[in-house]
Amino acid sequence: MKRILSTFLIVIAFALPARAALDIQEVTSPGGIKAWLLEENSIPFVALEIRFKGGTSLDVAGKRGAIYMMSGLLEEGAGNLDSEGFAQARDGLAASFSFDANGDAVTVSARFLRENQDQALELLRLALQDPQFNQVALDRVRAQMVSIIAGDKKDPREIASEAFDRMTYGDHPYGTPSTGDVDTVNLFTREDMIEAWKNSMARDQMYVAAVGDISAEELGVVLDKLLGGLPEKGAPEPPQAEVTVKGGITVIDFPSPQSIAIFGHKGIDRADPDFFAAYVMNQVFGSSGFTSRLTNEVREKRGLTYGVYTYLASYDLANMFQGSVASANDRIGEAIDVIRAEWVKLAENGVTAKELEGAKKYLTGAYPLRFDGNARIATILVNMQVDNLPISYIKTRNDRVNAVTLEDVKRVAKRIMKPDQLQIVVVGQPVGVQSSE
Repeated sequence: MKRILSTFLIVIAFALPARAALDIQEVTSPGGIKAWLLEENSIPFVALEIRFKGGTSLDVAGKRGAIYMMSGLLEEGAGNLDSEGFAQARDGLAASFSFDANGDAVTVSARFLRENQDQALELLRLALQDPQFNQVALDRVRAQMVSIIAGDKKDPREIASEAFDRMTYGDHPYGTPSTGDVDTVNLFTREDMIEAWKNSMARDQMYVAAVGDISAEELGVVLDKLLGGLPEKGAPEPPQAEVTVKGGITVIDFPSPQSIAIFGHKGIDRADPDFFAAYVMNQVFGSSGFTSRLTNEVREKRGLTYGVYTYLASYDLANMFQGSVASANDRIGEAIDVIRAEWVKLAENGVTAKELEGAKKYLTGAYPLRFDGNARIATILVNMQVDNLPISYIKTRNDRVNAVTLEDVKRVAKRIMKPDQLQIVVVGQPVGVQSSE
């Protein structure tokens, strides 16, 4: 029976059709907690998304990895339930909870059936407000983190990303892995987990979205009960990161038949007036798929890789324009040369009318497909709040894409595409590629 209910939960999470217009409400609880709600009564199911801004960037000095570890402990015992008891209660309700942390946020996702709403939310309340952080769970999650850290040191992509971040952000929290290092993780105590919880899961850093079979009045009551007992204020965010990459190549020797390259330089803020022009530009240049310039030049024409891509990395405390490519050791040098040449070409010439039209059609056509289930819509709504976007953004987003002109793309390409500042980190044993310094 539990398996049937769990399967049903997964199916209905993606069962709702895409919507052209969403009736989103802003709800304020009696206790003053705000949330966005899309009430949908056709299926007895609710998806809840919560973001606590700051994430692992709020780690205390000398305790890197504490918030990441804390997030992994939230469902490892809460209230009077140990880890096994919590899991049995959750599964018995056919509910789904997930907790995670990254450099910008601690994320909480909950999915539950309407008929089990009260019990599921009480279980989630215990995880959020009364986590045990007992020694048995602490040691188990610690061992998992040590294993993750050890695995990352053997993964060429993780090695490249860590080196790139260190070069890009220096001493800022973005410059080191959210997981911390083994020496630090092995010292964490229950008191450290409580401190991490208080610093990173406070009401002043909180954003909430709910989608499904729940009314505004009901949600208001839920918000106070579920979240009202959290700390009022968390730790202050660190300052904006200073992007320190200056361009060049760094090669890290790693025994492998192929090399991984991470590349990029400073990007553009999500709130910048030119952001949509940059977004459309990247769709033409290197966005995932088979129609981008980089895919055409590096993969299709020359067969140098199975995949190459770029993306606008708009973080809370920094903005980057980044990409990645993997190729055989004896071909990675040519792949890098082609990427550099395309970087220069785009900076100098922008895109063609045909490319612009194709990018707009893809971006506007694909956008409604994102709204294909309670869970995904809830994630979109909470992310919009974090990005300071208005509720009306869903209706106006495609208009903003369509408003981008050839001149807009040409201007933004000249502005943000800086071939001389392109920093490239290569992990492998690349033939004919050497570090700049």
